[in-house]
Amino acid sequence: MNTSWKLKSSVTNNKALMLNGSSAIQSCTCNEYQHGSIFLEENTLLLLKEGIFKIRYGNTEYRIYKNQIVFLKKDILIYYETESHADHPINIEYLIFSLKDELVKEFTKLSELSMVYERESTAVTVNTVDARLSKYVDSLEFYLIEPERMEASLIKIKLLELLFCLTGNNQKILGQLLDLRDHFRSNITTTVEENILNSLSLNQLAVLSGRSLSSFRRDFLAIYNMPPSQWIRQKRLEKAQELLLNTTMKVTDVCYTIGFENIAHFSRLFKSRFRYSPSEFRMNTHVA
Repeated sequence: MNTSWKLKSSVTNNKALMLNGSSAIQSCTCNEYQHGSIFLEENTLLLLKEGIFKIRYGNTEYRIYKNQIVFLKKDILIYYETESHADHPINIEYLIFSLKDELVKEFTKLSELSMVYERESTAVTVNTVDARLSKYVDSLEFYLIEPERMEASLIKIKLLELLFCLTGNNQKILGQLLDLRDHFRSNITTTVEENILNSLSLNQLAVLSGRSLSSFRRDFLAIYNMPPSQWIRQKRLEKAQELLLNTTMKVTDVCYTIGFENIAHFSRLFKSRFRYSPSEFRMNTHVA
């Protein structure tokens, strides 16, 4: 799984302002189709300067347009995809801001804002870039000319300036950033994805991740925005589709390979998802 926002080899003019050994402000341009997933270890702001960018969190998809900014809460798994119109090639330009809790706490002291605690915080928030924030973005161009020469203290000041800019028309995003309740550092993603094709119960997965079943369900939902049983079933069916398309494995073998133990149950779920039984799906795709 990716842990960086740098989108493979098609990313050009990728520059980053580093703070304490990690990327604090990143500027990228992408001119080819890209997609993938990333587990966010820090609260993140993505500001789109050009193009269209799709983000999916669980079953919810967000389409981000030019001059929009999106807040992404830490400790969640998202899927991203570049998008283009039929008459326009892909040309994505974006900025990524990684905001550590320590920086946000310092901002609350400087601004004398009270800490915001929401009973149910939102993992993804989209807003429009206002004039104040637009001017701030313009000011970053100078710093990104030679990012390696920028002093850490100056980069920190630019991040604090960003937070002050958000006190204008981006109150919802600011409120999310100020929600500094402790978040779990999860090994759920590793546990689940390494065992996606194994016939393990949710209780067994919970034990492997070091949690009770109720805690596992709650933490999984926070990361994937989807119940674990639904997500696992969806991923197994997608793998089954891939095997039916690209191998000559028997349907029964596909069923057991992806972690199902009952062929009738597997066929029923597959048909519900793809409109055809596994055998019908293979026959139709091969005929096509």
